[in-house]
Amino acid sequence: MSRVKKLYTTSKKLTIIMLAFFVLLILLIIRLGFIQFVQGAELKEKMYNQLITSRLVDPSRGTIYDVNGKTLAVSAPVDTITINPKSIVVLKGGKLDEEATKTLKEKVAKAFSDIFELDYEATLKKVSSENSYETIIRKVDKDKVDTLKAWMKEEECSSGINIEEDTKRSYPYENLASSLIGFCGNDNQGLYGLELYWDNILTGTPGKVVTSQDAFQDFIPDENQTYIPAENGYDLTLTIDANIQAIVEKYLKKACIENGCERGGNVIAMDPKTGDILAMATYPDYNLNTPFEMPSYLKEKDWKKMSSEEQTKTLYSVYRNRAVSDTYEPGSVFKVISAAIALEEDKASTDKAKAYYCKSYETVSGIDIDCAHRIKHGYQTLRDALAHSCNPAFIQLGQKVGANTFYKYYDAFGLFQKTGIETAEENGSPIFWNVDKVGPIELATMSFGQRFKITPLQMITAISSVANNGMLMKPRIVSEMKNTDNGAVTTIDPVQVRQVISKETAEEVLSMMETVVTSGTGRYSQIKGYSIGGKTGTSEPDPGNPDEGLTFSFVSVSPVENPEIVMLVTLYNPTKGNANSVGTPIAAIASQQMLKEILPYMQIPVDSTNNTSRNATTLPNVTNKTVAEAEKILKNAGFTCSTSAKSDELVTEQFPVKGSQLTKGSIVKLYTETENTRVSKKVPDLMNKNLSQVKEELKKRNLNLNVTGSGIVVSQDPLPDTSVEEGTIIKITMGK
Repeated sequence: MSRVKKLYTTSKKLTIIMLAFFVLLILLIIRLGFIQFVQGAELKEKMYNQLITSRLVDPSRGTIYDVNGKTLAVSAPVDTITINPKSIVVLKGGKLDEEATKTLKEKVAKAFSDIFELDYEATLKKVSSENSYETIIRKVDKDKVDTLKAWMKEEECSSGINIEEDTKRSYPYENLASSLIGFCGNDNQGLYGLELYWDNILTGTPGKVVTSQDAFQDFIPDENQTYIPAENGYDLTLTIDANIQAIVEKYLKKACIENGCERGGNVIAMDPKTGDILAMATYPDYNLNTPFEMPSYLKEKDWKKMSSEEQTKTLYSVYRNRAVSDTYEPGSVFKVISAAIALEEDKASTDKAKAYYCKSYETVSGIDIDCAHRIKHGYQTLRDALAHSCNPAFIQLGQKVGANTFYKYYDAFGLFQKTGIETAEENGSPIFWNVDKVGPIELATMSFGQRFKITPLQMITAISSVANNGMLMKPRIVSEMKNTDNGAVTTIDPVQVRQVISKETAEEVLSMMETVVTSGTGRYSQIKGYSIGGKTGTSEPDPGNPDEGLTFSFVSVSPVENPEIVMLVTLYNPTKGNANSVGTPIAAIASQQMLKEILPYMQIPVDSTNNTSRNATTLPNVTNKTVAEAEKILKNAGFTCSTSAKSDELVTEQFPVKGSQLTKGSIVKLYTETENTRVSKKVPDLMNKNLSQVKEELKKRNLNLNVTGSGIVVSQDPLPDTSVEEGTIIKITMGK
């Protein structure tokens, strides 16, 4: 081929290549133009949807406080880890690499199990699931989430792993008021008690954030970000006093264990003037932070023997606030109401001689109904009959009053309907006969509190109206709601329901209740230096359910001349020793133990000449003072301070609490916002030791002492090996 021809051929090829290049370039420009101007909006939207995430912003659940501002329930920010198992894969050439995917899933499962201390096999099963969504772990604290994020970046593994904002509910005082407060589920929804009843108020309203995120789920700020803030839940302030609640729970537990109360017990303390619930306790209780674990009162071997159904049933029974949800026969405590009705209707007078006659039983329609103690009381006044808890006398009184009048007042006292207390599970179905079915036997038994059922809350609410000059108050458990977003406070005022009896009648009944304590069946509830009114009660089991056993109760009012507290103690089916005998004063004894600490704490005046504790001094209140000021006050009063806080910090809590009776030299623990760590100590066995030995044992443990009597220790409270907080008062009785 000639040189010219070769050049021509080469030139032609170059021309074709150039033409092809220009054609391709034109096509590319056309394609880019098509993408930019025709598909641009659609593709931009797709890209934006891939980058943009829309997440709900959970509101912060409101905090629950006691009347003094102590935190009873609080929410803290945490995270929940979820996965999309189908997204945890390895692709090669657009196809699934099964071997590499298997290895990746094993690596992810191993990381989860190591970081969150989970079972590896169970975690791997979730990661390998065919489901589109699996929850790995809920309520994870920030430090572990940070560890996971660091692992994800280091391993370049983020696809399918989700970190979702969440909150965790915690209860600083664990078992305190557990049946009243209740707890939340995994989704922060209230399940029981106040958490359930006030759920809508505590929960708030979720917000929303719409923004871009990178592969590691970190936000990328841009101008398209949209943020709708959450409306946080309201804080609640209760009428409950945590200190009174703790005292009540301590002695309720003691009474139930010592007397073998197979069905437990409950206590309600109320301010009769406002209807405020000062304490509401049920035993057995449970730890609010671990509500699905074995209750502490059970032994592990017994728990493991139960089937899952039995375990669930046991847990539900512990959750139930029996003080408001369960009905019981009130027994002779109800004689207070019968007496009040008879006096108000002028069917009786307090001290009329020979008004009633007791021959140890009363015959009604051919049936002999025994007196409570099977004692022949002879002729009595109404005051005597209440002090003796005499059934025949109250049967005779009931016959004078009549069923229709009784029922009119039962309705006025609020016994036929709910009290309206603002917590979950209140029982609105008391058990009474229809009034037209009340015959002589039914009239006789209901006059002394048997064969009908009401709740403990209904009982104490009715008694409190007597202590409040005859005015019935609606029980109040929440006093304030606070909007945490703007600080606005809504006060829930006390509610007067109705005047049930006159002030004069109420005063007469209180006078008789004081006689019950000074010289009647309630003498075990006496506290020197304080005026106490009370009434014992023992109710037999329902004939249709004999396994219920006996129910013992005691209602107390103090001070009688100006009541500031009414308390009802109820103990179910005691089985130890003589505790299951009619008339045993176990509820009165428990009430006395509680009030002996509660009344000084409430700073109710006491006659110091009648103080039974040797060399005891009342502990002053130093809260809301600086540590330096508090130390000076306590030192001048003869006490020793213990705190690690700085001198200019404010004292938020002291232990023991104000009003406690302490010997000189006792240790007082001071706590502040920053220094509030509690230290527990085991109570030593002090039995048969002399006073110097006792002081030495307690001093080593930073525990305080309250002494009654002289000689050697014959009883102590709390019992040996009980775990208590430093500064706890150990009460000992000394004798021969």
